[in-house]
Amino acid sequence: MSIKMVGLIGVGLMGHGIGKNVLEKGYALNVMAHRNRGSVEDLVKSGAKELKTPAEIAAASDFVILCVTGTPQVEETMYGEKGVLAGGKKGLLVADCSTAIPDSTKKIAADCAAKGITFVDTPMTRTPKEAAAGKLGLMVGGEAAVIDQIRPVLSTFADLIVHCGDVGSAHQVKLINNFLALGNAAIAAEAITVALKAGIKIEALRDIVTGGGAASVMFGRLINVPLSDDDSQAQFAIRNARKDLRYYTNMTEQLPVPSPIGETIHQSFVLAETLGYGDRFVPRMIDMMMQLAGVKKK
Repeated sequence: MSIKMVGLIGVGLMGHGIGKNVLEKGYALNVMAHRNRGSVEDLVKSGAKELKTPAEIAAASDFVILCVTGTPQVEETMYGEKGVLAGGKKGLLVADCSTAIPDSTKKIAADCAAKGITFVDTPMTRTPKEAAAGKLGLMVGGEAAVIDQIRPVLSTFADLIVHCGDVGSAHQVKLINNFLALGNAAIAAEAITVALKAGIKIEALRDIVTGGGAASVMFGRLINVPLSDDDSQAQFAIRNARKDLRYYTNMTEQLPVPSPIGETIHQSFVLAETLGYGDRFVPRMIDMMMQLAGVKKK
């Protein structure tokens, strides 16, 4: 079956860019009502059709993309009284771009299969900037034939698509990837705060770190906070980062694999949220560290 009608559930920072590219590359698009009215209305102006429930999206689409916060939202979207499983027909394809618990992903996929619906995991990497540009990175989990079927749609908003294995494997890779990225962010926040406390010239720290083995993408993004008070390079809420890290540490416990570093990084984000930084972007981990260290902003 060729895909003609795409459904999108979750039109936030990332979802808006996904929907924009799906439309621009020639697919018809259904979107669900969302609290962010600006994003929905922008897509509707570009030709999308707005529907009210996941069941309506499922009934009217060949392929549904989920772009919601995490496992509780995915499960509600799929299993709710007006969820995707309630409205989906045999042959429907569903891809979950959220960051979710792998065991839940596997269960959802099995429950979908019992109704003739195919569910795969396609979590994302990169930022809203790349989402808008159609240059996201995707990890995908599912049968190769299914991935080939949905690849043309995925390619409208991603220029890197990596098949990780069976359903659930992509969400496992995503959690490991986020542990690495957010771990680098936590380390960078501490290092930058130490430099500020010591009175080191921040430009000097930037130049020596980015020119050597200590360099990381996250350091390059976070260093813009003390340089220009710019946190736009990593538009990902600390609350969501904390959630992803908990998913990661839960996964390590289930394997089981010791994760002392993961637990420490997770607790640093818990602390930031407790101190009121939950809705701020990840680069504001520096502000939290400055608060703890008694460093005043210039």
